[in-house]
Amino acid sequence: MAHVVFYEKPGFAGNERQKALLRQAGHELEVHDLVARRWARDELLDFLHDVRVEDWFDRTSPEVRSGRIDPAELSPGQALELLLAEPALLRSPFIEVGRRKEIGFLSAVIDEWIGLDPVEPAAGSHCGEGACGSRGCDGDEAAAPALVPLGLKRRD
Repeated sequence: MAHVVFYEKPGFAGNERQKALLRQAGHELEVHDLVARRWARDELLDFLHDVRVEDWFDRTSPEVRSGRIDPAELSPGQALELLLAEPALLRSPFIEVGRRKEIGFLSAVIDEWIGLDPVEPAAGSHCGEGACGSRGCDGDEAAAPALVPLGLKRRD
């Protein structure tokens, strides 16, 4: 599985779902705040260089939705200056694995690149590795505490 550097907009529900998909596929995430980071021009261009200027922007941001900012009308230089000044306008997430960097979360691209198929726990183990943190867990489901919704009884 891959070590994924994931730059998110904290509290953005879409990023939460994307991180969950990556974790379910067994990837290790290193999460950073996309907006709080002070981006250098070259760092930002490493993510944006092969992407259309219009796709650099979060289309759901109030400035773009209201028409105050029209990414299609901006030159790459103008757009870059604006995004460096206001990183909240950036489309998220930024994803980095090794030397490859992507902007946005296109499931088909991510799946082909690092895979998004959920990882199944190993046979006979409720946690897959025997390392779920449950007291007494050694990968043997019978030794681990039952994790069942309230009001339901565990079937043995």
